[in-house]
Amino acid sequence: MAKRRSTLFLLFLLSFVGLSNAQGLPFREIPPAAKVFTSGTLMGRLSDGLGFRFYWATEGLTEDDLSFKAGEESRTIGETIDHIYSLVLMFTNATMEQPTVFPIKTDSLTFDEKREKTLAFIQTASAMLKVSNDADFERYNLVFQNPNGSGQKLPFWNGLNGPLEDALWHIGQVVTLRRIAGNPINSKVDFMNGAVR
Repeated sequence: MAKRRSTLFLLFLLSFVGLSNAQGLPFREIPPAAKVFTSGTLMGRLSDGLGFRFYWATEGLTEDDLSFKAGEESRTIGETIDHIYSLVLMFTNATMEQPTVFPIKTDSLTFDEKREKTLAFIQTASAMLKVSNDADFERYNLVFQNPNGSGQKLPFWNGLNGPLEDALWHIGQVVTLRRIAGNPINSKVDFMNGAVR
């Protein structure tokens, strides 16, 4: 168990090293595919796709874009990004075998900080998942903890149809909203190949 924790911690640190490299933020392009199909490499690849989509959905957003919303009852782009941040944090915490403590605070973070952290969370989850075996997934529970000590624990299955898929849903909303706001994503992004033409 101690060896696994040090491996997890090393992976977590490595995910942040990628933020300061010469290439900039992770997921400008999808990393190379694994050589073999396993439950871990499959889940890691799904996470890479999430990171790639989030990168391009949020690349080049302006302050005006962040305050744009489709109607009075809808979230702004900035509020939607806050929600994506929370969803990705929940999913990543499950892969780190850590609880998510509520409420999740994002008020003190700038947009750039939220974007960097969200991409780092996705990178961490991807790295964790790629080295996971089938037995590991039994431990990757969603654990929600309230300040009063109460909470809830759900299996990893709920992390798939809950936070992971919900984050993808909301990334699509950001893409749609920014198009309506007059600042569509880069038309050269190739989602099939995970690259920019």
